[in-house]
Amino acid sequence: MEVLTQWNRILQWSARYAPGTHAQLADGASGADIDAAEREFGFEVNPELRSWWSVCGGTRELRFAEVFPPFYTPCGPAESARSWLVSKQVWRESWEQPDAGRLAGSRAHGYHPRFVPIAFDGMGDHLVVDLRPGPLRGAVAEWDHELCHVEEPRWPSLAALFADVAEALETGSVIDHSRAWVDPDGQIDWQIGNWTETGSAGR
Repeated sequence: MEVLTQWNRILQWSARYAPGTHAQLADGASGADIDAAEREFGFEVNPELRSWWSVCGGTRELRFAEVFPPFYTPCGPAESARSWLVSKQVWRESWEQPDAGRLAGSRAHGYHPRFVPIAFDGMGDHLVVDLRPGPLRGAVAEWDHELCHVEEPRWPSLAALFADVAEALETGSVIDHSRAWVDPDGQIDWQIGNWTETGSAGR
């Protein structure tokens, strides 16, 4: 699948240039672990997400590894389900009738049950895969816990997210004002600024 091709680009780059981040990435989750998460959600995730989780189970011991800009760490199915259940509790009064459009990609002014967390920042925000129905099902959006909303998708798919990140790592290009560097501990560090120069990240 394309999602695995693009993820492998990130793995290959991080293994060579950001070993600190690479070492924190966990092995793939088992089918049983993904099935357990789906039972918590009450629905099946899309094949793209299931394929990615099969090769990346998040990070070891939930350590930070900011693979995605500007400061997001991948999470596997168990952590995804845990975060989803927290949101279900927080939004319990509107869980059955969320203030959100019916179709994937539409705005939401509250957490929708079909938002599946795939990365966290440690402060309450997440990247989520939008599994509402429609042509944009599977798009990646950013959940802002302070503003309590999701705007338009940032990427149409996980593969598109991974491709953008891989390109930025390999070439030093910028994603939404974020540019990757590698700190002295070998960790990817996305720095925000008004970047105009190009060049390989942190090298």
